[in-house]
Amino acid sequence: MDCPLCCSRQNRLFFQGKDRPFYQCHVCLLVFVPASHYLSIEAERGHYRQHDNHPEDPGYRAFLSRLCVPLCKRLAPHSSGLDFGSGPGPTLSVMLEETGHKVAIYDPAFAPDMLVLNRQYQFITATEVVEHLHTPGKILNQLNAILLPGGWLGIMTSLAPDKRRFPDWHYKNDPTHVCFYSSETFGYIAHRFHYDLEFLEGNVILLKKKVDTEPDSITM
Repeated sequence: MDCPLCCSRQNRLFFQGKDRPFYQCHVCLLVFVPASHYLSIEAERGHYRQHDNHPEDPGYRAFLSRLCVPLCKRLAPHSSGLDFGSGPGPTLSVMLEETGHKVAIYDPAFAPDMLVLNRQYQFITATEVVEHLHTPGKILNQLNAILLPGGWLGIMTSLAPDKRRFPDWHYKNDPTHVCFYSSETFGYIAHRFHYDLEFLEGNVILLKKKVDTEPDSITM
């Protein structure tokens, strides 16, 4: 069984849950659920539709502002970006466009326009997305390829706790959550792709792509 992030086979059982096991990679420290426990795309889509998120919801806007506000402070005016995993009610893209930026959206379940993945961007956002990815290594490679040098990758996801606290962590109970990242895992990602890394409040991770660098090669 390969790690879905770094492809290492140095994995060990991390926690045995009631309905599914969780493994941890010895190399990148990603905690992940085996592919045999993934939901179908139809079941995932039905689960996501239970979330009543939309641009008119002030609570949802406040949640997304944790990423939107600090990211906008770092962007040049009128930057071009991609909201990856925009969901059934795209909202972050609307908020960013209200500040003068141009934003495309992509979501494999709700906005599967592959053409937007053939362009390059000054920033990419992924809010509450990376924990759902079945192939995070492949997706991050893809996003890195379309992020311009000096560009920003903004992520929101809850950081995985240590083994002692993991059994009581509610975030692992969502059946669509299959990959869990610690600060060390993001350190691996930053090193792998040559990004500068910042951890902000509210489970926000900002990665800035360094100029004139290429990611280390791994077998995908």
